[in-house]
Amino acid sequence: MDTIQSDNYPIFFENSIDELANFVKQGRYSRFFILTDENTAQHCLPLVKSKIEDQDNFDIIEINAGEESKDIDFCIGIWKMLIDFGADRKSLLINLGGGVISDLGGFAASTFKRGIDFVHVPTTLLSQVDASVGGKTGIDIDSIKNIIGTFTQPKAVFIELGFLDTLPAKQILSGLAEMLKHGLIQDANYWNQLKNSDLSKPSAELVHRSVAIKNKITVEDPHEKGIRKALNFGHTIGHAVETYSLINDKDHLSHGEAIAIGMICESYLAHKKTGLPAEELKEITDTLNNLYPRYTIHESSFDTLFEYMKKDKKNQSGNINCTLLTNIGQCNIDNICTEAELCESLLYYINL
Repeated sequence: MDTIQSDNYPIFFENSIDELANFVKQGRYSRFFILTDENTAQHCLPLVKSKIEDQDNFDIIEINAGEESKDIDFCIGIWKMLIDFGADRKSLLINLGGGVISDLGGFAASTFKRGIDFVHVPTTLLSQVDASVGGKTGIDIDSIKNIIGTFTQPKAVFIELGFLDTLPAKQILSGLAEMLKHGLIQDANYWNQLKNSDLSKPSAELVHRSVAIKNKITVEDPHEKGIRKALNFGHTIGHAVETYSLINDKDHLSHGEAIAIGMICESYLAHKKTGLPAEELKEITDTLNNLYPRYTIHESSFDTLFEYMKKDKKNQSGNINCTLLTNIGQCNIDNICTEAELCESLLYYINL
């Protein structure tokens, strides 16, 4: 598989950890730091360390795994560790982990001493096809996802597909939701290819294609002024459901599970508002409903879900803004949806 060249940085697929080691050596950084969590420290860090064992100018920063770590308190902890370890403006932060590590690490690096270099080594399917590509960084506040952040590009992304072997099925499904989204918003052939593949472990070619789709969109619109909003499909409702589950469920939904619900609901809205054909709504609904476990949503939670949607960073002038499909493989950005329409879409999911 070819290296993908983004606007300002390469995305490596072949011999990626060797490429990481070469990048560190050639960069002549004063110091470098590896940000990880306890899961990646166990399963992925040993491979990385084996490739940089001749280096003596690095330290490990380990945080707790999970979305709960993506807040200002953990970010302050990272900043303090960088200060304690003597990081300067010629330091490098290597973000080794899933989406939380990519988002949080990117934000911490982009703001420390007004910005130090960072690279992503995504270890989950979700982070490989989504969080590591495109230059978004962010943290959550009061369970509002990514409400504080920057647009800052990494210096490189190193995708090691072997890391996927360490993941449970739930995490593969979580990343798969973003891959399916990429097909739905831009490439009907890719959507069909995904549907007809063994999705218990997506092939390297499918992962590569997904990264290429996201990269193409983000290069064209790095600051989300236009076409990049297509990537928000499923996320207006999906983020609200994810936040609700994080707060209320002991075994909460993964990001991808919540986005799958959001895509079903927003496909229903697309059928009502932007002309998505009924047969394509059924195809999307059946595909996602068969892949992802059902989640119980009660009508009594609608007011709370709507409050979360009103706080979404994508809104404009107080209006809730959705990306909606016109056909599988094509979408329409900036669709204002009313509370009644959003509740109707949730009822559609409930009554499946």
